[in-house]
Amino acid sequence: MMSIAKDHKVNEQIRVRQIRLIGAEGEQIGIIDTREAGAMARELNLDLVMVSPQAVPPVCKLMDYGRFRFEEQQNEKENRKRARSQEVKAIKFRVKIDDNDFKTKTNHVRRFLEEGHKVKVTIMFRGRERTHPELGERILVRVAETLADIGTPESNPSMMGMDMNIIMAPKAAPKKAAAPAREAGANETDAPAVQDVPAQDAPVTPAATSEAAVTA
Repeated sequence: MMSIAKDHKVNEQIRVRQIRLIGAEGEQIGIIDTREAGAMARELNLDLVMVSPQAVPPVCKLMDYGRFRFEEQQNEKENRKRARSQEVKAIKFRVKIDDNDFKTKTNHVRRFLEEGHKVKVTIMFRGRERTHPELGERILVRVAETLADIGTPESNPSMMGMDMNIIMAPKAAPKKAAAPAREAGANETDAPAVQDVPAQDAPVTPAATSEAAVTA
C-alpha cells in the first residue's frame, strides 16, 4: 500500500503511538494503540488510513484504501468532465452577415449545444451599426429560433459595450415514457384499434417568423 499512499498516511506510515480509530462501517472504536489498530486492519484484510492528522490523537479509519483511491480518482475525473461540459463557448456574428455564414456559424452553435456546452452568441457592431441595435437583436432572435429544438436563450438580448449578446443553454433531453408491458405470446393483431378523433376545440395559429418577432 506504500506506493498508492499519496494523500494519506497508510499502515506502516503511521508512526504515532495512539490513534482514535473509526471502524469500516463508520462506528467509533475509540482511542487505541496504533499497533493494535494495525493488527485489526490485517485481520480484516483492510488498511489503516489516517484521515485527520491534525486531531489529538490523530484519527484513523479501517478501509480498503485501494478501492478508496480508485473511487476518489473516478470522482475527480467525473468532476473534470462536468467542468468541461459547463464551459461557455463563444460565437461572433456580424450585423451584415450573409445566409451562408449565418448557417455555418449557427451549425457551430448547434454542435456546442449538442456537446452540452452553453454558448455566448455575440453581435459585433461597427461604426454606425451601433445606432441600429434592432438589427443585431433580429439576428439573435433568428439564431434562437433556428436552434429552438436543442437550445434556449437564458435571457433576452442585451448590450455590453459595443456588442449585443445572448447565452444559449442546451435543452434537457425529454424523458421517454416506459413502453406498456405486453403479455407473453400476445400478437400484434390483439391490440385494440385506435380511432383518430379530430381536434375541434384547439385553433391552429401560424408560427411567428423571426422578422415578426423582432418588429413586434
